[in-house]
Amino acid sequence: MRKRKWIIIIGASFLTLLLIVNIFASNFFYNLAIKSDEKEFLVEDEDLVVSASAMNVFLEGGWREWVNTQPFEHWELESFDGLKLKGYYLESEEVTDQTVVFAHGYLGRGRDMALYGQYYYEELGYNVLLSDLRGHGDSEGDYIGFGWHDRLDLIDWVNRVVEHQGPETEIVLHGLSMGAAAVLMASGEELPDQVKAIVADSGYTGVYDLFEYQMERMYNLPSFPVLPTTSLVTKVRADYSLKEASALDQVKQAEVPILYFHGKKDAFVPTSMTEKLYEATNSEAEIKLFEDAGHGEAFAIYEEVYVEKLNDFLYRFVSN
Repeated sequence: MRKRKWIIIIGASFLTLLLIVNIFASNFFYNLAIKSDEKEFLVEDEDLVVSASAMNVFLEGGWREWVNTQPFEHWELESFDGLKLKGYYLESEEVTDQTVVFAHGYLGRGRDMALYGQYYYEELGYNVLLSDLRGHGDSEGDYIGFGWHDRLDLIDWVNRVVEHQGPETEIVLHGLSMGAAAVLMASGEELPDQVKAIVADSGYTGVYDLFEYQMERMYNLPSFPVLPTTSLVTKVRADYSLKEASALDQVKQAEVPILYFHGKKDAFVPTSMTEKLYEATNSEAEIKLFEDAGHGEAFAIYEEVYVEKLNDFLYRFVSN
């Protein structure tokens, strides 16, 4: 009897210790990836090493001077949960009903999307709205939404554009990486009629899927039991779970046409995720993969091919 009692005590103590370690690890991963602060763990991530040709465009491209010299209007809106979000709106030189609303990547800010915004503005004649997603840039927020709450913020920005431009405006949502997930997550909502097309570059199927992939790749750890607990921690601390933040589920409800871009050498967000999204999309969809492009590099390396596909897509679904 005494021996059995000790076995129960030792077993219970061991399970309690595992639970404590699991909770600690889950909060660690929340703070590491979701809490809005500096992310030093990405500095030496080999999956984010940028090719020389892309780096030249990212660091020295004329788009940087362009964004610094344009007369952007500073916009502000309040999110559904009371955050002050910042946006930067640039009216086209010639009057147009076409506007592109951008969503940037993880740890970025709205102005980063000027790489694409310059093309929309100068070559397509669009109005441009760059926004700082919650927890990024000058927008408020103590956590990163990975696209989930951002999907609702994007709809608010769309409504702000409609209010400014009028009901005849036509809007394109264009997102990169986390921003791509955000526009895809928005696709499953009841979007304003003015949203005519969505462009998703280097997006992921869902936050849980991405974390599961990264835990194995970066830390050689299985997702269970830490990731489910991290999801619970995220629900408590940021009001969303990693499972519910699914772009894959959202595109199954999409009614707006979606164009997918992805680099075949992307090791940070595997190309297979975009292929899976494309196959699951309920609305009209197209996909373009780039042979030698890493994460988010396609436009920088293959600009001519990229814009040719983009133009063809937009000409089909947005008035000229």
